[in-house]
Amino acid sequence: MSFGQGGPQSQWDPWTPQSQQQPQQSQQPWNSGNSDGTPDWAALAEASEARAKRRRLLFIGGGALATVAIAGAVAVAVVSANGSGQASDSPSSQLPSTADIPSATATRPSFAPTSAPPPLDPKDFVSSAEKDKAPLGPDLLFPGTQLTMGETVYKKGPTADTRTCGSAAQGTLPKVLDTNECTRLLRVTYTKGDTAVTVGVAVFDTEAQAEKAKKEADKKSIVRSLSGGGVTSFCTGAVCRSTTNSYGRYAYFTVAGFTDGKDVTEKSTGVFRAGDDLAEFAFRQIRRRGEAQASAAAEG
Repeated sequence: MSFGQGGPQSQWDPWTPQSQQQPQQSQQPWNSGNSDGTPDWAALAEASEARAKRRRLLFIGGGALATVAIAGAVAVAVVSANGSGQASDSPSSQLPSTADIPSATATRPSFAPTSAPPPLDPKDFVSSAEKDKAPLGPDLLFPGTQLTMGETVYKKGPTADTRTCGSAAQGTLPKVLDTNECTRLLRVTYTKGDTAVTVGVAVFDTEAQAEKAKKEADKKSIVRSLSGGGVTSFCTGAVCRSTTNSYGRYAYFTVAGFTDGKDVTEKSTGVFRAGDDLAEFAFRQIRRRGEAQASAAAEG
């Protein structure tokens, strides 16, 4: 039996089950100091603890590397989200302070509005003698030799410029003009066929005087018709149609009738139309006078 053979007995390794018998020269004794062959349990415990410690250090080191890698990925993601694509290596002292960063609730800057001066009002220049300085006369206010209103053409007749306003009026108009201190009465006559219209423009110093004269005029306040220069007398005894109005410091009147002495009736549409056309033309000419002076003042 093998038990009876000589030679050294095999060493038992507690960490290797069913350890096989090895040659003596390759075997390291577990306890060289003990002669009785008992394992050195203290040495074995120290070896086991050393191996466990190495495993723990290896695990902690790997975890730290993973943490650094994750932190680096987060930093790249943040920089990319800000749109720069690259991280800044500038010191924190060079970054803008919170006061320099615009706030969503910050007050928007305001700027003083700039605008051109308001346009001059043409009526201002024909509302008082102080500003109405342009030359004035019947041929300046009513230029040319004829007047076209729509499709109707009126031939221009005689003109007159009277400083004594009452002498160029009749009925109740002389008193109205004198009371309100009329300074000048310009007249012109236009004809079309057997219809004639005289326009009278009374000049006052102020708009208030002209407005008051218009209000005080009645149905018997009539400008005296102007004949001559090929225009026969009209509206001296026959029934005629008259109008009254004002603009600025001017009051303007019309008297329209037939040159053959016939009375004007409600069916005399041509006479009514002629009177309205000449009243409209007087208004336009007075306004144009104001526009011309307002334009000259703006350019100056």
